[in-house]
Amino acid sequence: MSAPVAARPRRRRPAWLPYVPYLIPGAVAFVVVIGYPLVTNVYISLFSWRGGLAPLSWVGLGNYVELWHDTAFWTSFENSLAMIVAMVVVPTLIGLVLAAVLFDYLGRRFGSRVAAVLRATYYLPQILPVAVAGVLWNWILNAQTGALNVILRGVGLDSPPNWLGDPSTALPSVMLVLIWVQIGYPVVIFMAALQRVDPELYEAAELDGAGWWRRFRAITMPQIRPETFVVTLTCTVAALKVFGPIYVLTRGGPESSTLVPSYYSYLNFFDKSRVGYGAAVATVLTIVIIVVAAVILALQARAERREEAGA
Repeated sequence: MSAPVAARPRRRRPAWLPYVPYLIPGAVAFVVVIGYPLVTNVYISLFSWRGGLAPLSWVGLGNYVELWHDTAFWTSFENSLAMIVAMVVVPTLIGLVLAAVLFDYLGRRFGSRVAAVLRATYYLPQILPVAVAGVLWNWILNAQTGALNVILRGVGLDSPPNWLGDPSTALPSVMLVLIWVQIGYPVVIFMAALQRVDPELYEAAELDGAGWWRRFRAITMPQIRPETFVVTLTCTVAALKVFGPIYVLTRGGPESSTLVPSYYSYLNFFDKSRVGYGAAVATVLTIVIIVVAAVILALQARAERREEAGA
């Protein structure tokens, strides 16, 4: 009798293989919606092109060199810092306090329904179309017939400011509108985060004589640190690529006082027919957003490691 043949060991399938069918639709969507347009935009930024059937003229990095000496381009990024203040810093700080007040004070004293109604009220500007919000604020801030200036004239101010038409007041006015639009987002996120905080922590602190501010610093802020990073990241990206409110309210004016990179790219794409130059602006903006997002994520990971080490 011949010796039995030893069975060959089965090859183990890679652990990631069963997930491939589920990843394919997302990968295809990423390539179509993000990957291909991004690569195409970078490619176009290397040419001088007026769009349509006009020929592409190779300029290499010429558009980027021109950007380096373009004062309007640098002004747009300076204004982006103001957008970050208006859409990240102020709404996050106010939203954090409002969420804590709604959850830890009003919700406990007047019931969760009161807190829910107020939360929805704060979030309402987020769901308004940009055009509707723009019409509303144009009506409020109009130099001649705006509600704000009518009130100011009524109290004796003969020459109220031209809020959106004066370079000295246009940017602060737009920032005010953005704060109004953005403030509901952190309120909702932070209130959702507070739902997972153990209420016994607040009860124990209150029994120990801790006031609202001490409970806020010792319990609320440490517990919702992950959500704070999420809000900071998403709002910073939104601030860097803000377009709609600028387009509706000021079109980047007056005198480029509210110009931002996304609108400057749009301006070159369509109004000036400098498609390659507009693509270069969009490419730089994309790189800045990626770098800023990477820094915020790195800071979040570092904070989490410190928290784990401390535990």
